[in-house]
Amino acid sequence: MPATPAWPPQSAPRLFVDGPLEPGLRRIDGPQAHYLGSVMRLKPGEAVKLFDNANGEWLGIARDIGKRDLTLEITEQLRSHEAVPDLWLCAAPIKKGRIDWVAEKACELGVARLVPVLTRRTVIDRLNLDRLRSHMIEAAEQCGRTALPELVEPVKLPALLRTWPETRALFFADETGGVPALEAMRGHPGPAAILVGPEGGFDAEERESIRAVPQAIGIALGPRILRAETAAAAAVSLWMGAAGDW
Repeated sequence: MPATPAWPPQSAPRLFVDGPLEPGLRRIDGPQAHYLGSVMRLKPGEAVKLFDNANGEWLGIARDIGKRDLTLEITEQLRSHEAVPDLWLCAAPIKKGRIDWVAEKACELGVARLVPVLTRRTVIDRLNLDRLRSHMIEAAEQCGRTALPELVEPVKLPALLRTWPETRALFFADETGGVPALEAMRGHPGPAAILVGPEGGFDAEERESIRAVPQAIGIALGPRILRAETAAAAAVSLWMGAAGDW
């Protein structure tokens, strides 16, 4: 006998929606309706996967498809809301395009919170948080996350350090040298954050301020000089590996 096709199919479109998901009819309009109807050519009876950052992932079946909107029937929960590793990424904003990439990869790698940190060498003084969140939503739609990273308002480095939580380790990328990253992370399980500076790194006074935080641990990310966005992704990947998320 032929095998029964998987349902819903892996190729089913996957979208983030605002507002709680529950069984019943759900109207979709705007760009998402255009994407489903005009780009994906969704037909009545076909499946869509939806998540809302609160209630997990749900199955929607296309019912009425119009030119500007469509109706999905939400039928069942496919997955519950995921447990997210307790890791913050505190990263200095970098050039447009690169900071978008950081937000995208932070989501894909499983970061719980993204904190833009303003340092003396930060070249970006304004940050479009709506754009960053859009990049994280697109990444979550693609990678299967049911929880979006929390995105907070930019904070100046001194303010971040003054209020640092006592129970959270602070691994900072120290271009002057530090403990090998994986070694340091394995020795400090529990809530953690990774702090990455801008192009050119932290200045000497900033490094001393960071080191003065009792929870701070300077880490080295190998023998090569990494771009800020590469350092962020590398450090997060190492922490996830040490924490057993991979």
